[in-house]
Amino acid sequence: MLGERFFYTLALWLLLPYIFLRLLWRARKQPEYLRHIGERFGFYSVSSDKPAIWLHAVSVGETRATQSLVTRLCKTYPNHKILLTHTTPTGRATGEQLYGGNVLRVYLPYDYPFAVNRFLRHFKPQLGILMETEIWFNLIHACHETDTPLLLLNARMSEKSVRNYARFSRLTRNALCELAAIAAQTTEDARRLTDLGANGVSVTGNLKFDIEPPQAMLQLGGQLRGQFGAGRKVFLAASTREGEELLLLDALKDIDIPGLLLVIVPRHPQRFDDVAQLLRQRGIAFMRRSEMGKADTHVCIVQPETQAVLGDSMGEMFAYYAAADLAFIGGSLLPYGGQNLIEACAVGTPVLVGPHTHNFIEATRLAVSAGAAIQIRGASELIAELHHLMGDPGALSKMCRQCAGFVEINRGATDKSLKIIMPLLTVNQNIYRKL
Repeated sequence: MLGERFFYTLALWLLLPYIFLRLLWRARKQPEYLRHIGERFGFYSVSSDKPAIWLHAVSVGETRATQSLVTRLCKTYPNHKILLTHTTPTGRATGEQLYGGNVLRVYLPYDYPFAVNRFLRHFKPQLGILMETEIWFNLIHACHETDTPLLLLNARMSEKSVRNYARFSRLTRNALCELAAIAAQTTEDARRLTDLGANGVSVTGNLKFDIEPPQAMLQLGGQLRGQFGAGRKVFLAASTREGEELLLLDALKDIDIPGLLLVIVPRHPQRFDDVAQLLRQRGIAFMRRSEMGKADTHVCIVQPETQAVLGDSMGEMFAYYAAADLAFIGGSLLPYGGQNLIEACAVGTPVLVGPHTHNFIEATRLAVSAGAAIQIRGASELIAELHHLMGDPGALSKMCRQCAGFVEINRGATDKSLKIIMPLLTVNQNIYRKL
């Protein structure tokens, strides 16, 4: 096993120049990638005077998924500090929006042995939680060697990921066996993890069902709706990815829905300007969310001739959903794997989703079965469903009601996860760790 990790680590060292180039490349549109670089190699300027409970959430979706769990951990363990680690600047920014100064936020170091060991020595976490699909071989081994319980929580494993990890079957199997526990979202995820060599995988459901829409965001959604124009029909294209906006705009150009307002929110903030340019090229009259102010009024700001609003803001997705009649969930029209549709349903907004949902297969299946979502095969079918639902208030209202039932029946993952976490944390509070 040492030999396999040795070659894995050697490959990481060979990739080191590429890592710096990749940071520079991403910083062209998102300068935040050049901040806190030392943290990515285990050098930190912040610390905690309390025992740390550490959660790793890669980016925005994983960070939002921690919300119900972090809230419960803070209440249950007031003498501990939550340490939230991220990989992307947008994940870090989301953590700040959600938790402010109530948690520590840093980048998780790259998977070099010296870096992960510095991280563990610095923060001395009493428990570590990796969210969703994060299998870092040196990090997991370092936690195992230092008696730091490490969990893989809210775990999902697509068929594509299984094939990738299976290429390094022994390395993957050993890493999974060194985890203190694994809690999968679905029985299919559990089966795939077991096929890769994991033992005793439990099924706890999806933490994203337990997220409560913040009251402030629901209020903001009502205010946005007033600014959009209370009498207009609002179609939200949420978390769109590169190439999807073009397909949507081309499909929407001839649609006959009087007063329809398209609200388009790209998944990544570095693409806001690109989408704005695309709207200009298509001759679409639009305005930016950032031009609308703080939305502290219900007075209509979007003029009747405005065809689209570009959602160039962060942390307001619940508000956008609350302001919409119908939402399309991006990342699914092209083969990106889809995005989280639960947030839309949680505020009662029906969903259209494309054919590419391999990252959210079970949530999509459940939503479609519950009547909260409709899965379409392409842009033309999306437009047909949009036209039908916007013209049939009864059908749209029925889907709104079914959204609430879909979310409620699938809650409970937080309670199940805490039953796994609490014994490990209680035992480890008095254990000497070999750091």
